[in-house]
Amino acid sequence: MSTPIDVLVTENIVGQPMDELRGKLSVALEPDLWKKPDLLAEKIATPRALVVRNQTRVTEDLIRAAGRLEIIARAGAGLDNVDVEAASRAGVVVASTPIQNAVSVAELTLGLMLSLARRIPEADRHVKAGGWARQNYYGTELFGKTLGVVGFGRIGFLTAMRARAFGMEVLAYDPYVDPDSLPMIEAQPILVELDELLRSSDFVTCHLPGGKQTQGLLGYDRFCRMKPAAYFINVARGEVVDEAGLLRALDERRLAGAALDVRSTEPPESDAFTRRDDVILLPHIGAFTHEAQHRVVASVCRDVQAVLGGGRAINYFNFPIPRKQVDGL
Repeated sequence: MSTPIDVLVTENIVGQPMDELRGKLSVALEPDLWKKPDLLAEKIATPRALVVRNQTRVTEDLIRAAGRLEIIARAGAGLDNVDVEAASRAGVVVASTPIQNAVSVAELTLGLMLSLARRIPEADRHVKAGGWARQNYYGTELFGKTLGVVGFGRIGFLTAMRARAFGMEVLAYDPYVDPDSLPMIEAQPILVELDELLRSSDFVTCHLPGGKQTQGLLGYDRFCRMKPAAYFINVARGEVVDEAGLLRALDERRLAGAALDVRSTEPPESDAFTRRDDVILLPHIGAFTHEAQHRVVASVCRDVQAVLGGGRAINYFNFPIPRKQVDGL
């Protein structure tokens, strides 16, 4: 008789903390299972924990099919792929890693700002093709420029602090931030409305969560409010940006360029972005540093082990212990 599965992992989530968890619990690592929703619906019936990244769609139907589930652990910051309300109604703990990858995403944001400002990818391609026309690659400094941070959570704060070190002024838009919070006091951004931020910034970086409230928030009309010499960076969620509107604004030179680590559909189909020298495209690598991934995997494994051992999750989103009677336990 096979050993019942305690933990089902549906995406590529590996590392020393996961190896240690496998030594203590029965863990099924199936990194491609997110691509097979019908099979996932069958396999979810018995595990007590589900560990995912952002690809697995944890729907209400899937949660209903998970008769013994006690915790859903998301290895990442956002929960837009998890039906948190349905999980809460079922008494299932929802945990995530809201700050564990923040440094890596903030550092990537600064890297993209520098890459856009100094035209690094273009110059790299030029030299590798045998060129040396350095006069064609004049850039701009970050020093003295204005950074607009759209969404002033942990990543927005860390980005602002690093921008300060470059001698930048910082504007911030976030209708939910407390103006008297410690991050606001420490980073000292000027809180403004979104349209004012877009008009006044030389670089605009997006750190908003996904969801109905933010979907398509940044579209053609808003990109037209930016300076023609300004740059846009999105390392948050692809659906926040109306990509057709961004392309149109770039075609009309309403802004100078963009860098996108996230897309509305991932992986995206080949489109006009791939043919543009004024756009940098990355495959959603914001959190992909060795350090961030160790922290993320350690956090989800710690919370899974705690909950399945009768304890409390640390990085819970709804409640720290299951609110259900699990059969046979």
